[in-house]
Amino acid sequence: MAALRVEQAKDVVRVTLARPERRNAFDAELIDELAAAFADVGDVRAVVLAGDGESFCAGADIDWMRASVELSYEENVAEARRLRKMLVAIDSCPAPVIARVQGHALGGGCGLIACADVVVASTDAQFAFSEVKLGIIPSVISPFALAKIGPSAARRYFVTGERFDAATALRIGLVHEVADDLDEAVERMLGELRTAGPEAARHAKQLVLERPDALATERRNAQRRTSDEGQEGLRAFLEKRRPSWHL
Repeated sequence: MAALRVEQAKDVVRVTLARPERRNAFDAELIDELAAAFADVGDVRAVVLAGDGESFCAGADIDWMRASVELSYEENVAEARRLRKMLVAIDSCPAPVIARVQGHALGGGCGLIACADVVVASTDAQFAFSEVKLGIIPSVISPFALAKIGPSAARRYFVTGERFDAATALRIGLVHEVADDLDEAVERMLGELRTAGPEAARHAKQLVLERPDALATERRNAQRRTSDEGQEGLRAFLEKRRPSWHL
């Protein structure tokens, strides 16, 4: 069976980790499938990243980790590069990415959600940057996690490897919303994205990822205001009507 399920319904792609019997822990196969899934999502409005079963993602698969014990230094570098490329594919996905998180998000599972633009978690979700418990470190996921939670929270949770709850994940910025009904929360967020200009949402994401300098922000502002979508949005506001993309 495929380790990943990719489905498209109209303007949304749903990418679902499909190894519930292993709490969606990832191995080389799943890493490659995730990278491929996010490499080209077309012109959809959003991508929803989720996991089957009771947990979102429990990090690295134990058999994959067991095999890594026998790898050389260079082979470990290659495996780390494979993981990094997958995370970059999610992080740089042009369409907004919504992570739907339940159960456990541990180690690399936290890395996955750190790459998402919007993270909705269940009230009983549990999180951990648990690598130090195994004598290793969250090195490959650290650039993405640090961008989300900042150095202060990282200095605690990277170092202790302790588990923390959804309320704590919300407070430190790893999660954006905690909900009793995950599906309702995800659909509400999709509804919000559908009211935004499709191109504008993608350009807004790039602002965050690229952090352009002052001169570049002036040019981007002018480009968007003079674009067809920008003109339609501004005219719709002035004419007190919905823009063409908001059906």
